[in-house]
Amino acid sequence: MLDHTQQNGDKTGSILIVDDSMMNLSVLSGILSPQYTVYTANNGLEGINSAKKYKPDVIILDIVMPDMDGYEVIKILKHDEELQGIPVIFITGLTNTAEEERGLQLGGADYIIKPFSSVIVKLRVENQVRMQGMIREITFMSMNDSLTGLPNRRCFDERLHTEWKRARREKQSIGILLIDIDYFKKFNDFHGHLNGDEALKTVASMIKAALVRPVDIAARWGGEEFIVLLPGADMDGAEEVAKKIRLIVELTSIYLREGGTAKTTVSIGVNARIPTADDHADNFIQHADDALYEAKAQGRNRVCRAG
Repeated sequence: MLDHTQQNGDKTGSILIVDDSMMNLSVLSGILSPQYTVYTANNGLEGINSAKKYKPDVIILDIVMPDMDGYEVIKILKHDEELQGIPVIFITGLTNTAEEERGLQLGGADYIIKPFSSVIVKLRVENQVRMQGMIREITFMSMNDSLTGLPNRRCFDERLHTEWKRARREKQSIGILLIDIDYFKKFNDFHGHLNGDEALKTVASMIKAALVRPVDIAARWGGEEFIVLLPGADMDGAEEVAKKIRLIVELTSIYLREGGTAKTTVSIGVNARIPTADDHADNFIQHADDALYEAKAQGRNRVCRAG
């Protein structure tokens, strides 16, 4: 049986409670639901399925349950890439120190013994939710460019690795764009570095606005270069996106800090292919870079395809 409260603006996180006792589910839900969105499951399998569906901030997990105990549940959770980062608080009537050690060794974040205090439950859940928020903030900062707000090169590399493997496995095409702001040094020299930052932010927002599919990702590659990954796109599709970006940037005004506006353009190199076992993602990017070089050589503000 699965039940959950509806999330609203007053909730500060989500909790999944897995316990075979309806009384415990009711009591714990009553303690936590004023502050959190609460999901419940009354056996291990339902708990795992609920975790996959809702991706809660914290899981409260009973140990002694029929069919699948809490130890088996946490083993499965910790071997799932999408779920292994969710903190698990064991809540159990087992008072043996060895049981607590086992739970913590398996990856439990905390251990509460029944009968429990409502205050202790709330405080320990609150601690885990707060730590999760800090972890997410640190992760966001490490994976995103602070100036433009786009994912950074590290984040892009991880996504490319995932999408490259998927495209090779499913024999699907994958597209990539390398984008360079034309004459950016001259722009900085003439308008100043602060306005250069405004140009970077404006171009970044235009690139992002041009991407309509959720699977597409734009990132800051470094300096005045950006990169776009287009899973499932062939060469024609990738070129179409590149032309759209080029035109939007050309038509967009950059608002200068002291007033007035300026313009800039971009050159774009395009590549797309169905990866094979012998292909390497570095070569895939290099061919897009070669196409970008050709776009610059031909006079900039244009799109060139990899040969």
